[in-house]
Amino acid sequence: MAFIQMSLMSKALMRTVPVNVILPADKLAFPGMPERGDRPYKTLYLLHGVFGSSVDWVNGTRIQRFAEENDLAVVMPSGDNAFYVDDPVTNNNYGEFVGEELVELTRKIFHLSHRREDTYIGGLSMGGYGAIRNGLKYHDRFGAIVALSSALHVTTFRDWTNDSPLFIERRDYAQALFGDFDEVLTSDKNPEYLIRKLVEQGAQVPDIYMACGDQDFLLAKNQEFVDFVRAQGLEVTFEVGPGGHEWDFWDTYIRKAMDWLPLEKNGAGISSGNVGI
Repeated sequence: MAFIQMSLMSKALMRTVPVNVILPADKLAFPGMPERGDRPYKTLYLLHGVFGSSVDWVNGTRIQRFAEENDLAVVMPSGDNAFYVDDPVTNNNYGEFVGEELVELTRKIFHLSHRREDTYIGGLSMGGYGAIRNGLKYHDRFGAIVALSSALHVTTFRDWTNDSPLFIERRDYAQALFGDFDEVLTSDKNPEYLIRKLVEQGAQVPDIYMACGDQDFLLAKNQEFVDFVRAQGLEVTFEVGPGGHEWDFWDTYIRKAMDWLPLEKNGAGISSGNVGI
């Protein structure tokens, strides 16, 4: 399993961005296993949460093993604490970066499928919101969305104050990222607005998988969004399991998401963890 650490010069962000890639191109098959051949890889663009980085998923979950078992390429960019939305004033266009530029660049660099049905976006917490928002905005590029413990409280920012010492809970932080609260609900930063527009247009909406822990403080907002999506006549797979806003839950449910995605599921290759099997 190749784990590639690299930096990309981004036009959307006008700076160099760290990106990590899992690529099963060096997978060694056991005798008798079918040869995969030279087919391009299905790809999951996987986003981290607040306080995270491009190595979070590798450090916190068994994503490398799961990717190899499914012959899946996984691309993990750095998103800072910017919620994967666009701010042209500061040139922090993270939505454009993950939704367009990163896909185009990694397809140039690696042997990845260019097909919508082979291209997925996912994330946890802030990255769960980013996956939903950008998966919907760039619905012609992504065939499926995986969103774990998603930070979907965009509709509540108006009620926030600046009393908290933690910046991610402050009104001024939310306003800096999302703009005027009178306008955000009818903008592409609101996933519900995006869903309504896609339904009105008769557009092809990506398949959606969501999961949240039964002790997670974001559970109610996730359930509310799922109910909204279903009320629009769309299907969404939603699972609630034991756990809170933590890595044990995300490790369990990123594997369940892999089972849900239409992947190759060819099994693990030869490694130090399965010698003699």
